[in-house]
Amino acid sequence: MKLQQLRYLCEVANQGLNLSKAAEMLHTSQPGISKQIRLLETELEVDVFVRNGKRVVNLTPPGRAILEIAERMLRDARNLKKIGQDYANEATGSLTIATTHTQARYALPPAIKHFTARYPKVKLILRQGSPTQISELVTSGDADIAIATEAIELFDELVMLPCYQWNRCVIVGPRHPLLKLDELTLEAIAEYPIVTYDFAFTGRSKINQAFDAKGLVPNVVLTALDADVIKTYVELGLGIGILAQMAFEPKRDKHLRSIDASHLFTPSTTRIGISRNSYLRGYVYDFIEIFAPHLSHAVVKAAMEGRS
Repeated sequence: MKLQQLRYLCEVANQGLNLSKAAEMLHTSQPGISKQIRLLETELEVDVFVRNGKRVVNLTPPGRAILEIAERMLRDARNLKKIGQDYANEATGSLTIATTHTQARYALPPAIKHFTARYPKVKLILRQGSPTQISELVTSGDADIAIATEAIELFDELVMLPCYQWNRCVIVGPRHPLLKLDELTLEAIAEYPIVTYDFAFTGRSKINQAFDAKGLVPNVVLTALDADVIKTYVELGLGIGILAQMAFEPKRDKHLRSIDASHLFTPSTTRIGISRNSYLRGYVYDFIEIFAPHLSHAVVKAAMEGRS
């Protein structure tokens, strides 16, 4: 049994049982993958995949168990490599952070600036996506940590560490009627077209819940994956915007005005997600503490070991 065979097996599963895509991702040939998986099945004396002619169509019941163990073995192999790197070159390596646009654009810059000054030889990689996508990047080992507000809690493989709470604001043009109200209400918001986050993004469910509780149906005319797009279309007059308070910058957003809406929506909590079975290099612990000072090395380690 070889680690290469386990990599082939896991990549075929990751690519929806598509051998061609798996071969492309692994920079090898489809016949080569098929041969190595056949050799693995022969050694284990069990079929991993259900086949229809030459096509792989499903995992067998024992194949599912084998896949789970193979993924764990590959994670452990990566952890062994990280341990060696940690002791050989403590301040050299890479850190891949999977996060949403809002976090990357508005929350992370101070921490990243601090971190890169402390660890100039560590290559920092930001991978952006929806909360579900970035969580999957961590569980697959393609990212070290995830930083997001929603969906992380749906992944049992991740340890979730709360960082900070935030709420929302409504953004409008400089002469919008909402600016004349003594206090903003959901009823007033519901009278206008709304531009806000996509359904899978950044606390959108909290917005829906607030309107549902009042029996209101908001007129959402456009959804977007990031705050900058929302602000652009509000500037164009498409509607009013609902977005994270941190995403409004008065100096940059001179053609818009912000109205506090924290009294209308339940606060959201941004969390860091870490794979339970991963080995974190020392500088990863340091980055987490820079971003969220209450998450010290000891606190994070205890959480990963299930002690808190």
